[in-house]
Amino acid sequence: MLLCFTLLAVTCLLSATATDDTRLTPAEARKLKSPIPYTRKSIDRGRVVYSQNCTGCHGTDGKAELAVIAEATDLTSPKLYKNGTTEGEIFRSIRDGAGDQMPPFKSQIDKEDDIWHLVNFVRSLWPEAVRPRLLEDKGE
Repeated sequence: MLLCFTLLAVTCLLSATATDDTRLTPAEARKLKSPIPYTRKSIDRGRVVYSQNCTGCHGTDGKAELAVIAEATDLTSPKLYKNGTTEGEIFRSIRDGAGDQMPPFKSQIDKEDDIWHLVNFVRSLWPEAVRPRLLEDKGE
C-alpha cells in the first residue's frame, strides 16, 4: 500500500513538474531560434494557421481593430508588442499565452512547426523595413 501511494505521489509530482517545465521563461524565449526558415511556403502555412486561430481577436489583417478584445495587439506594428519581437518571444506568446488577454494556444495548435509557421506569418505583417529577409523555398 505504501509503495502504491509513493508511486502515485511521484507520478503526480513528475506530471506537475513536466507541465511547468514546458513554459518558456522570457530569457529562454529570447534565445530561441526558429527551426522553420522564413520562406513564402512557411508564411502561406502560417496564414492558414492564423485564419483558423487568430482572426477573432487580431482581425484578418492583424491590425486588431475589432471591438472583441480591447487589448489585442496590432500585429502589424512590432513596436506595440509587449512581450518582445524575437522569433522566440513571439513563439512563447502564441504557445504559452501573453498576459490576461492572450490565452495559450499550445492545445489548439498542436504541432510546434505550425506555431513557427504562424510566427513567420506574423512577422510578414510587419513593415517591409523591419521584416526578416525572405529566403528561397527549397526545391524552387
